[in-house]
Amino acid sequence: MEKFSGLGHLFMTVFLYNLSTFMVIPAITDVTMAALCPGMDECSVAIYLTGVQQVIIGLGTLVMMPMLGNLSDKYGRKALLTVPMTLTIIPLVILAYGRTRNFFYAYYVLRTLTAMVCEGSVHCLALAYVADNVPESRRAPAFGILSGIGSSAFVSGTISTRLLSTPSTFQVAAGLAMVAAVYMRVFLPESIIDDSVLARPILKENFDDKVHPDGESNRSVQTFRAMPSLEDTITLLKSSWTFSQAAMVAFFNNFGDIGLHTSLLYYLKACFHFNKDQFADLMLICGIAGAMSQVLLMPILAPALGEEKLLSIALFCSCAHMFLYSIAWSSWVPYVAAMFLVMSVFAPPCLRSIASKQVGPNEQGKAQGCISGICSFANVISPFAFTPLTALFLSDAAPFHFPGFSILCAGFAVMIAFIQSIMIRAAPPIATYKVNNSNHVDP
Repeated sequence: MEKFSGLGHLFMTVFLYNLSTFMVIPAITDVTMAALCPGMDECSVAIYLTGVQQVIIGLGTLVMMPMLGNLSDKYGRKALLTVPMTLTIIPLVILAYGRTRNFFYAYYVLRTLTAMVCEGSVHCLALAYVADNVPESRRAPAFGILSGIGSSAFVSGTISTRLLSTPSTFQVAAGLAMVAAVYMRVFLPESIIDDSVLARPILKENFDDKVHPDGESNRSVQTFRAMPSLEDTITLLKSSWTFSQAAMVAFFNNFGDIGLHTSLLYYLKACFHFNKDQFADLMLICGIAGAMSQVLLMPILAPALGEEKLLSIALFCSCAHMFLYSIAWSSWVPYVAAMFLVMSVFAPPCLRSIASKQVGPNEQGKAQGCISGICSFANVISPFAFTPLTALFLSDAAPFHFPGFSILCAGFAVMIAFIQSIMIRAAPPIATYKVNNSNHVDP
């Protein structure tokens, strides 16, 4: 960790932000069920509303992730981090004030709108920040530690949920989201990529806003050029076969993960009558396993095995843990299945590291935004498949008795990612560069 001490303020920012968002997860299922279907363990309305929300959020992030990543290459990571970290506060304040049906609907609408910008964007920009300041030889362990910080926040948030009442959980989460935004603005140094570009702030350009004959100003042209197009994304994917393979793996892995998350909590509540505390226990096991693995094991395994082999191992373990969830025959089985996360959590950092090595120093935001956009596309498609599948197999109208069938299908999606990952071969990265930044972590 001493080798990455220059990233300390980034790690603290990510920890505080993730703590504020993760601590509400164990409680939100009970809040949703109490608002929509009070006194019931099964609620198709809640499942479908969750699925619709995920689709809308996915469509929004599909557009916003590449845009935020590309703009961060132009205007800096810190400036763009301000947007999602501020918007995240709004829906949390709603449920901190009240959790009746009307408040829940207000939260639902605002959460859907803000998450179109916020969902995954802080992590995407943080990855680009790390890529700016860490040499390629140590980038995979650095990405792993960043993910481990997120998992540590997940553990801390889950423990907090066990200790706090539901109203206090949302009040504390809203307060922490505010602290995270203020801390980032005050303490996080800017990650400078191009001094000539970052000298121009987003809202005030240093060049004249001269109007062209067609009525379009220089400022408008410059802003438009900062926006990524579909052609830009396709060009980026074509630029490296390794990058394209990483993008395909990211799509199928995320497709399966979203399918699991869409189904799992409702599946456990319907089959084993899990409540907030049991959800928190399960998430605590997942978080501890993931945090310890990413912080302690990944810096050792990534250099020893290579990112490509470690990625395949992680995806294989991810398949196994989904298959075990799907056939759970007792309430203790999900806790055992969660232990597979010790290895499966390596997949996202390995993917991001492989992708980051295929682009130049001024395109890290664009590359991470592209991968995040592809994951968002999976977020759009996945609920269409898994929401009705989950509702069907948890209802009395199921064609055959298999409550975990939707989770089994999610496991098959990740298996496709695993097969694709086996075909990835380490390609020579772009020429090594040195970032002229006081926060740069030297080799």
